[in-house]
Amino acid sequence: EETSAYLTTAKANTNKKVSETVENLHKQAVSPTPASKSIDAHPYARGSVIEVLHGKSEEKESFWWSESSDEENQQEEKEQEKTLPENEVGSSGITVRLCDIIDRVPTDNGSWRYYVHYKDFNRRMDEWIAIDRIVSPPSIGNAKARALKKQEEKLKRKLAKEQQLEEEQNLLKKIKRRSSTGELAPNTPADEKTPRMTRRQRRKSDFDVPSLANDRSVGSEEKKQTSGSSLSPTNSTADHHQMVKMIATTAAAETTKIGDHVVATIPAQELDEHEGLDEASLREHEEVTKKVKNVAFLELGEYRMETWYFSPLPKELLSEQGFVEVLYVCEFSFNMFSRKSELIRYQSRELPKNRRHPPGNEIYRNGNLSMFEVDGFEERIYCQNLCYIAKLFLDHKTLYFDVDPFLFYVLCEVDDRGFHPVGYYSKEKYSDVGYNLACILTFPSHQRKGYGRFLIAFSYELTKKEEKVGSPEKPMSDLGQQAYKPYWMSTIVDFLLNDVKDVTSISIMDISKRTSIMAEDIVFTLNQLGILKIINEVYFIAADETLLKELAKKHPVKEPRVDASKLHWTPFITDVKRDKFSIHSKKPSLQQSTKNVQEAASQA
Repeated sequence: EETSAYLTTAKANTNKKVSETVENLHKQAVSPTPASKSIDAHPYARGSVIEVLHGKSEEKESFWWSESSDEENQQEEKEQEKTLPENEVGSSGITVRLCDIIDRVPTDNGSWRYYVHYKDFNRRMDEWIAIDRIVSPPSIGNAKARALKKQEEKLKRKLAKEQQLEEEQNLLKKIKRRSSTGELAPNTPADEKTPRMTRRQRRKSDFDVPSLANDRSVGSEEKKQTSGSSLSPTNSTADHHQMVKMIATTAAAETTKIGDHVVATIPAQELDEHEGLDEASLREHEEVTKKVKNVAFLELGEYRMETWYFSPLPKELLSEQGFVEVLYVCEFSFNMFSRKSELIRYQSRELPKNRRHPPGNEIYRNGNLSMFEVDGFEERIYCQNLCYIAKLFLDHKTLYFDVDPFLFYVLCEVDDRGFHPVGYYSKEKYSDVGYNLACILTFPSHQRKGYGRFLIAFSYELTKKEEKVGSPEKPMSDLGQQAYKPYWMSTIVDFLLNDVKDVTSISIMDISKRTSIMAEDIVFTLNQLGILKIINEVYFIAADETLLKELAKKHPVKEPRVDASKLHWTPFITDVKRDKFSIHSKKPSLQQSTKNVQEAASQA
C-alpha cells in the first residue's frame, strides 16, 4: 500500500510539473508588443510561422527501490533541465517546434484551428492543432525563422567555400601528379616542372581533367560501361560541374599506397529524394504537397488507416468544406464512398455477381500470396481509383488520369473471403530510360511484413523474364530508399557469396546481367557496403569470403521470397537490337570474349 501510494504521488508530481512548464511557456507568449498586435491577433495569416507544442506526455514510473529522497530527485531534475536544448520541455516528451500555418478554420465555440507543417519534418506529419497548443505568436515565430534562415545560409556559404577550395586543391594535385611524367630533366626542381598556374589557367584546366574519368573501368575489362554517358567530355556547364563533382569525390576518397599501387576507397553517398529536380520542379512539388489533407482516415476492408497526404479526389466524395472524415473503399473494385451505408449497399448488390479479386490476369500464386497484372488501358476506372488512394500515402505521386501506358501489379492476400489487396506497384509498358518500376506502395495496415521487398523482387523477376536490366524511377522518396537499399545489398551480397564460381573474373556488368540490377545501382550499393576500391583508377570489388559472410548476416535475404517457378507471364515483344537495356545489347565480359575467340579459332 505504501508503494502504490508513493507511485501515485510521483505521477501526480510529474504531471503537475509538465502542466506548470506549459503554462509558463504560454505566459511568455501571450504578451505581444503593441507593434505586433496586428499580426498576433487571431486568426493568424496563412504562411506565418508560430511555435507549438509537439509530442505526447510520457509518464515515467518511479519505484521506491530506485529513489533516495524527494530533495535529491528535485536537484537531479533541475540539473537535467539546465542541460536540455531550448526546444525541449522537461523530460515529458513534449517539444516546442517551429511550424508554418498552411490553413485555418473557425470552430463552433468562436475559436480557431490551424493546419500546420513542422519545419524539417516530412509532410505526412502535418496536422490540425487547437489554440491551446500555440506557444509563440507569429511575431516571435517569424523572427526566429528569419534568424535560423540566416544561420543556415551562412553555414551553406562556408561549406560551399570549403568544398570549392578542396576541389581546386584535389584537381591541382591530380594535374601535378600527371604532369610529373619524367619528360623533364631529373635535376629540374619541382617548382619548374609544375609552374604555378594563374586563376584563368586553373579554370581552363578544369575542362581538360574530365578526360581522365574515361580511363576508369569496372573490373579489368570494361572502361566505359559503368561510367555512363554523363562522364564523356562535353562543353556544357552542367556536365562539367557533374564531372568535377565526381572527380572531386574520387580524389577525396581514402587512399592507401601499397607498393607501386594506390588503393582508394570511394566514400558512400546517400540518395537525395529531390535529386534531378530543378527549382521550378521543386516549387511545383511544394505547391502540390503542401495542400491540406482532405481525408482523415481510409477504411479498406477490415482496416482503418490514418492518411498522410492530400489527394485530388472527385468533389462528389467531399463535403462542402472539401473534407471527408472517413473514405470507405471496396477492396475488390476500389470504388470509393463517403458513407458506410453506401459501401454496404454496393457490396450487397455487386459482390455476388462479380468475383472477389482485382480485374486483369493472375500471374503469380504461391501460398496465400497472389499477384494480378492490370492493364491501365483496359481497366481505366480501377487504376485511376488506385492512384487516388495511393496518393493519400505517397508524396511524389503525380499520375492520376493518364493510366493507359502503365501496367499495375496488385499484390493480394488470399483467404476464404477473397483476394485482399496489400500493396501494388506500377511500371511503364515501355520505358525509354530503363525504369522497371514507376510507383510502389504497401498499405500502412500491411507494412513491416516484407511486402515492399517482395514487390521490388517481383519487379526484377519480370525484368529477368524480359532479359533486360532495370532501375526504379528517380528520384526516389524516403520510404522508397528504405525499401530499395536493403534489397540491393542483400541481393548483391547473396549473389557474390553463393552464385559466383570464379570471383577473380567477375565484373559489375556480369552482376548486372545476372541480377538485372542496373550498373549504376550496383556501384552505389557497393559503395554503401564499403567493398568498392579504386586501384590505379580502376574499379575493383575487394571482399573475401569471410567479409561476404559477415555482410550476408548483416543484410540477409528475408521472407517472403519470389518463387520464379510460380510466375506465369510473357513479356511484351520489343526489338532487342534497338533496346539498349536488353542484356543481349550489353558488352560481353572479358572471360566470355576470350571464350568466343577461342571457339571461333577452333572452328576456323
